[in-house]
Amino acid sequence: PSDGGKLLVVPMMGSHWLSMRPVVEKLAERGHEVVVLMPEVSWNMKATQGYTVKMYPVSQTLEELDDGFR
Repeated sequence: PSDGGKLLVVPMMGSHWLSMRPVVEKLAERGHEVVVLMPEVSWNMKATQGYTVKMYPVSQTLEELDDGFR
């Protein structure tokens, strides 16, 4: 058991979130209160149970993200 704390997570787009998500989920399981800030438009950032998600608006569309990546 652990003394759960409060965490604010602001992941970057792409692989950073893929690496962070399991850690965030485990921290939430251990009693931490986790809030994840996610952009409204992203490739692979999805909310799951166990932590709170707050969305923020971005000026890019998914198509613009794809074009920038290409």
